[in-house]
Amino acid sequence: MTKNFLHQARGWFDPDRRHTIDRHLNQLGTSGVSRRDFLALGSAGVAATTFAGMAGLPGVAMASADGKLAYLAWTSRVEFMIQASRATEAATKELGLGYTYLDGQIDSQKQLDQAEQQLGAGTNAIILHAPDGSAVRRIAEISGRNNAYFANVWATLPWLTPFEVGDYYTLYAVPEEFSAHGAVTRILLDEVTRRFGGGKIVGVTGVPGFSTDTVRSRGRDAAFADFPKTTLVDQLPGLFNREDSLNATQDLLTRHSDIVGVVAQNDDVAMGVIAALRAAGLRPGEDVLVVGADGTAEGLRAVKSGQLLATSANAPAYQAGFFSARLYDVLNGWKPRATERLQNWHSLIVTSENVDGYLKRHVDNGDVPPFDYRRLSKVLHPDDWDPQARVTPLDIDLEWHGFEKPKGWDYPKPYAEAKTNGEWEAVTQEYAEHYKILFEGPSPFAKT
Repeated sequence: MTKNFLHQARGWFDPDRRHTIDRHLNQLGTSGVSRRDFLALGSAGVAATTFAGMAGLPGVAMASADGKLAYLAWTSRVEFMIQASRATEAATKELGLGYTYLDGQIDSQKQLDQAEQQLGAGTNAIILHAPDGSAVRRIAEISGRNNAYFANVWATLPWLTPFEVGDYYTLYAVPEEFSAHGAVTRILLDEVTRRFGGGKIVGVTGVPGFSTDTVRSRGRDAAFADFPKTTLVDQLPGLFNREDSLNATQDLLTRHSDIVGVVAQNDDVAMGVIAALRAAGLRPGEDVLVVGADGTAEGLRAVKSGQLLATSANAPAYQAGFFSARLYDVLNGWKPRATERLQNWHSLIVTSENVDGYLKRHVDNGDVPPFDYRRLSKVLHPDDWDPQARVTPLDIDLEWHGFEKPKGWDYPKPYAEAKTNGEWEAVTQEYAEHYKILFEGPSPFAKT
């Protein structure tokens, strides 16, 4: 293990080491892909896992020996995870928590083992970012048995809420994806209709069965109703990473050589799509339009360059701050209401019109934090806490629409009561009133 994990990950991906690049091109099966486009695939995420594995290095980075808060990421092959980890390290430092990052290598059982090891070593707060929902309940339960607080983001087991597990499962939160992915899809379809008069669209999705992947696909599909001259003709899973998305796009281009648009399920997927289009002699942003999701650094730069039409920016640093502050608060005695244990934050749609400001705050910001992590804490700022994004209670009927309920399942009593006793509306209003530092705009620490 190395303290300079992320720095070394970038070092492993040295564009001057041509023999190394050529060897990995062959190993990854990236037929027809230029060296330049392979380099475009080489984010810290790809380097962190693919190259670490080839080099025999462990997929774990620790920022503090304290190890109080552990972020269990499902892979380091996705740029979002690397950016979220950097920001979680910064947020936990601000909050005085130790921090550990672990790469689950797309293996829920491995994440379960990692959780047990961390809890045995004294970790008392866990953020789980899983590849699927299969281990969520078990990790949440063993956390509770060890008096450790647990928070889960993105993938989960539909219809499993914190209430079924216990008080130590403090938070399940995700961006509101149905509307966000529908919005970027509508931008794509509108531009395809305007520029080409309509045409064939394909989707490169994420991990089949991943709850967020399903929600994004639902939002995408709903958008087509307003654009009758466009058709979703095919889709393949890109597994939320660049290499698999490149291969999926190449397969889709073989089936449909006349596509005019691609809906990518996240920005890492979009980077793989863009590389495949280039390899096929197509110009992303001109011959074929592409949209993505998440708002990663590479995705935002692709919007800036015109290769990506739009992305729904969820802000890795926001996830980091929101979850770190929640875990800090409950560790210090704060008790969330029912509607604060299931929450959405709302994305910003980024296009060429607003990408410069977003890049300045989130990517080209140097040492200036994009959020005030301490102001996210209700313990540190009981009167002037600020969610710094639009945050609302999560409606499980909307989030998990289409997923079959388990036999005998019923709405948890605290959740059902919150929807009928006025708490839902009160919490929504309270968060709106405290929302002062805008999600869109400059950092609260930016010099005027």
